[in-house]
Amino acid sequence: MGILFVAIPVLALLALILLVAAARRRDTSAAVGTLTRETTGRDRGRAPLTPTGEAPARGVDVERSVAVERRDAGKELATAGTAAPVPWSPPDPETIGVNRRQFLNRSIVGTASFGLGAFGLSIIGFLWPSNSGGFGSSINIGTTGDVDQKIADGNGFAYFPEGRMWVTPYPASALDKARAVYGPEELASMEAGYVALYQKCVHLGCRVPSCETSQWFECPCHGSQYNRVGEKKGGPAPRGLDRFPLTAGGGSLTVDTAIIIQGPAIGVNTTGQEAEGPNCISGGGEH
Repeated sequence: MGILFVAIPVLALLALILLVAAARRRDTSAAVGTLTRETTGRDRGRAPLTPTGEAPARGVDVERSVAVERRDAGKELATAGTAAPVPWSPPDPETIGVNRRQFLNRSIVGTASFGLGAFGLSIIGFLWPSNSGGFGSSINIGTTGDVDQKIADGNGFAYFPEGRMWVTPYPASALDKARAVYGPEELASMEAGYVALYQKCVHLGCRVPSCETSQWFECPCHGSQYNRVGEKKGGPAPRGLDRFPLTAGGGSLTVDTAIIIQGPAIGVNTTGQEAEGPNCISGGGEH
């Protein structure tokens, strides 16, 4: 039984070798062809002929002719002229090129210069005043009639996304108190009957939405609360909402969003407005 286990693989291997040899021979004969034994025996005593019908030269003759050509070849060389040699001058290093260290140093300096230049241009572009009419420039928000209608549609609040601001009405009855607290730029806006408030909470910068029920601004991030004219009412905010100068001229209102005026201090409450309904954000409380 053990012999069979050895003999069967050996026989299979031999059969595989025979098959491969037969296939290779078949391919070779199909491509080149073979001579019969009779033809090979008949041509064995004959010298092969060249295509022109002449017997080829012997190897000895070929070697002798090559040796003769090599020995006589020097007779055909041209003689050198008598002109003076051209004086040697050292090549320009820039023409030859730079070595690896110079290439790496120049690459590093070039890359760093490009990066610093791009960074500087981006900073300049960020700080450069915008003239496109968007945030960072003076924005015409429309006529007083248009703004009043937008405030009415927003139930007391008008939002202008291009200026990232809220515009709300300022009551004329509170102007006397305002004159004792606010500066000339803020008073000009209030005397026109409006305040333009930056949408960003002064606590940590969240966008502050309006609350229609309380008629306040109430920050959803940490609960800071401001009345309708941006004066602080509760929460962790350190002051009231920041604001922009607003001017009225020719029946239209213009807000300069390039100038941000710091909001009023804690405790300023010129309008005396309390929550007019349920708060949207709980836990604020008067501070």
